[in-house]
Amino acid sequence: MIQQAIAQVIGPLFEVQFSEHSYGFRPGRRAHDAVKSIQAAARERRGYAVDCDLKSFFDKVDHCELMQRLRRRIEDGRVLRLIGRYLRAGTVLPNGTREATPAGVPQGGPLSPLLANIMLDDLDHELEKRGHRFARYADDFLIVVKSKRAAQRVMDSISGYIETKLKLLVNRVKTKVAKLSECSFLGFEVTAKRIHCLDTKLKAFKDTIGHITSRSWSIAMSERLKRLRLYVNGWLGYYAIGMPYADARALDKWLRRRVRLCFWKQWGLARTRFRNLLKLGINRKTIKQASRCRKGYWRCSNLRVVCIAMNNVWLAEQGCPSIKDKWVNLRYPNG
Repeated sequence: MIQQAIAQVIGPLFEVQFSEHSYGFRPGRRAHDAVKSIQAAARERRGYAVDCDLKSFFDKVDHCELMQRLRRRIEDGRVLRLIGRYLRAGTVLPNGTREATPAGVPQGGPLSPLLANIMLDDLDHELEKRGHRFARYADDFLIVVKSKRAAQRVMDSISGYIETKLKLLVNRVKTKVAKLSECSFLGFEVTAKRIHCLDTKLKAFKDTIGHITSRSWSIAMSERLKRLRLYVNGWLGYYAIGMPYADARALDKWLRRRVRLCFWKQWGLARTRFRNLLKLGINRKTIKQASRCRKGYWRCSNLRVVCIAMNNVWLAEQGCPSIKDKWVNLRYPNG
């Protein structure tokens, strides 16, 4: 509570000096703005990027350097001492012992995002002074230039600045110079023509959906569909900007089939399937064939009679989320 109170008071003092290229944990700014700014730079024929990675940033922040930057705006020594005590408070390990924190800022604390922006603000202004196009979200930043040679030169000079002036560590293994289309930024691949969700993020999405709709997970369908809605809405709220409509339609169809599989598994006995299909308006002759089907659950979920019975309208009434409709509402909120 006290950290949050400090952040709310000192935040506006530093907000006025922050760079327009900084997007993380700032009012009125979000990750999508950072991604779009990189795309705007790409449209100016800036096709190469310096993908810089700071090694264990939140664990390596030098306390003396950070406190020095805090003193530029904060005059009250009591506030500075209180922040210093939070930084040096240590970490309680699972066995009950306390581990000292001679460097770094506590991850997850309400004050940490602001301290990270304050620490890296000098880097932002240094990049602006050199005339570079870039975007930074917390410790993740990308610099875009017009040629490979310029990118290599920028990487060498900026790495030296970070290590000497900010006393942070640059991960030499992960930091690279490459074409912008070969770099990832905040979960997206960005080019002048499109913003595309990374394949790894899409795979993780499908894996999580597969877990929620696993036929071996004994859970009430109402609870399963609730978890499904929460996860789908949250994931699409961030990644829909990088997904084409065709992919949204394909995922929507796949998701409904996963939900049908769960219902079919829940209706395990032939008589239960017969009774439920009859309620859904299927004639007795067709039901008899479907309810005694010996195919696997996944194949049965795509049977014509099952798709007709558990149609899109019925699934929506049960609470099944629609990826396609959510995508349309997010991408075209005004219709």
